Amino acid sequence: MSNIENDDQEDKPLDPVMENVRRKMMRLQLVSGGIMLLMFMAVLAAIVYKINARDGKPEAVASSGSALAVPSDAPVKATATLPDGFAVSAVSNSGGQILFYGVMADGARKAFLFDIAAGRIVAEVAIAGN
Repeated sequence: MSNIENDDQEDKPLDPVMENVRRKMMRLQLVSGGIMLLMFMAVLAAIVYKINARDGKPEAVASSGSALAVPSDAPVKATATLPDGFAVSAVSNSGGQILFYGVMADGARKAFLFDIAAGRIVAEVAIAGN
């Protein structure tokens, strides 16, 4: 019975064709493992580069128009003075500016653009046509 166990534990030499296949598979495994290691190192290098490139500076946010600085201790307060007899139909805001669209007392349609940072009406647009 011990003789059978010895036969199972001993490695028998492979025939030449199988030995060539084994060598090719080992070579393929080493090459693909090396490529994976190289790519892993490239990803780590990119992560380290991105972290060090920021240097703690916040990234700039693209904005149109003037940037509105909001104080941390109190909200910004502003008053938009619209002309007498102006009935507001719609209001829209974007980038620190508010657009008031409406009709004047004489029936003329107008739009007023109020800039919060400047604290005043920056544009008055008369609307003609349909």
